[in-house]
Amino acid sequence: MPVQDQGDNPSAETPAAGETARAPCPSAGMFGGMFGGLSGKLLWLTVVFIMLAEILIFFPSVASMRIRWLQDRLNTAAAAAIVIDGLQPVELPRALQKETLEATGTKAIVLRKDGTSRLLATTDMPTSVDEAYDLTDVPPATAIRDALDTLIFGGGRMIRVYGPVGDTNTGVEVVMKDRQLRTAMFAYSRNVLLLSVLIALFTATLIFFAINRILIGPIRRLTGSMQQFSSDPENPAHIYIGDGGRDELAVAGRNLTSMQMELQKTLKQQKNLAALGLAVSKINHDMRNILASAQLMSDRLVDVDDPMVKSFAPKLLRTIDRAVGYTTEVLSYGKASESAPRRRHIPLLELTQDVKDMLAIDPQSGIEFSEQIAADLKVDADGEQLFRVIHNLCRNALQALTAPGEGAPGAVRRITVAAQRVGSVVSITVDDTGPGMPLKARQNLFAAFRGSARSGGTGLGLTIARELVLAHGGTIALVEKPTVGTQFRIEIPDRPVSLEDYRSRTHIEK
Repeated sequence: MPVQDQGDNPSAETPAAGETARAPCPSAGMFGGMFGGLSGKLLWLTVVFIMLAEILIFFPSVASMRIRWLQDRLNTAAAAAIVIDGLQPVELPRALQKETLEATGTKAIVLRKDGTSRLLATTDMPTSVDEAYDLTDVPPATAIRDALDTLIFGGGRMIRVYGPVGDTNTGVEVVMKDRQLRTAMFAYSRNVLLLSVLIALFTATLIFFAINRILIGPIRRLTGSMQQFSSDPENPAHIYIGDGGRDELAVAGRNLTSMQMELQKTLKQQKNLAALGLAVSKINHDMRNILASAQLMSDRLVDVDDPMVKSFAPKLLRTIDRAVGYTTEVLSYGKASESAPRRRHIPLLELTQDVKDMLAIDPQSGIEFSEQIAADLKVDADGEQLFRVIHNLCRNALQALTAPGEGAPGAVRRITVAAQRVGSVVSITVDDTGPGMPLKARQNLFAAFRGSARSGGTGLGLTIARELVLAHGGTIALVEKPTVGTQFRIEIPDRPVSLEDYRSRTHIEK
């Protein structure tokens, strides 16, 4: 893409204004801080989500820790109970019982064996027990409930815990306070919390740097390119240059590049249109005065007795009248649409002959102009607008036939205008035996400044023709043909007749 000349770029002459209008750098402002953009939000969200996952894991974890702690106390008490039971029938001294209970952290130890229960050691036996827990088979939901109950309400309650000794039928039962259990559970919870925070921060940091490199970085580049392009869309240096990846961001980058290039082309075409409109408006004023003078002088030719002058004078007057009308509406292309058609039933053969006279084909050129139109065929259309449509198509065909180096020697060179009525639709075809339309012109058909079939053309003829045909509610299309040349088909429907017009017309005929 050509680099824009500095003399045509106002921002190049006034750097201060350009710097004011330029969008901020993507690394500053909203993207400046680590926690001000998407990457910061991603970091915090990762930490929060990991902590939520850790909380969900914490409940069964602390419940399992509580069961293990109580099981350890039972195993210790069971070992002491087996030793004490082996001393039977000797009774364990009171002092030794106290030391055993202090070592196991219990208030009483009961051994269940052979269907009997025996109190092996006790001191300061409590009068009542607040809670009882059987560790034989604890469901997960019950374990979580008991763990939360101990964490929230425990610390000063007396509990009774019992369970089997290994795989035997012997069981052991202990009575103890839950203060030590609650203290151990709080210590475990604190450790889990600290470990969870460290895991969350470590994982979030890894994800932050990975996503920042893979996702956030390319998004910042895309955003920065959009901001720079919006500040100066005509500068080719602001077009986004992506990488050759195949992920979604790479595809978005290529689409952004294509869109920016197309937008620059469109802006360039709009500038051409604006410059064209300004130039035409300047010419239009003087051209109307010149044509008005020519019209006055042409009116005097009617009074000349020369037969040749008398035969050409009416055609010359009609041509000048059309030129005056064109200068009046020459700027209509720059408006939203052409003026509304003033439709009436006109003889199509007569209009086509006027087109032939306007083309003024040189008899020495060997180009034939054929009209295959019935003399009584009429079309419901605006005569001047339909004339412009057919004249544009025939003029393009004539230019294709007269282009240097086109056509084989001795080949027939012909322009054919044919028409027929099918019901309420008149179909008109403009056909030529020229070289045909180039591929580029076919791809940009009816596009101003891009649909020209010849070098130096603007493509406005086909664009204006299409707009005029659409204003009549019709269609215009390029027809594929087996032979060489180009053929356009125009279809113009009649206006629908209102019921009131039909009744009034029927009344007049009666």
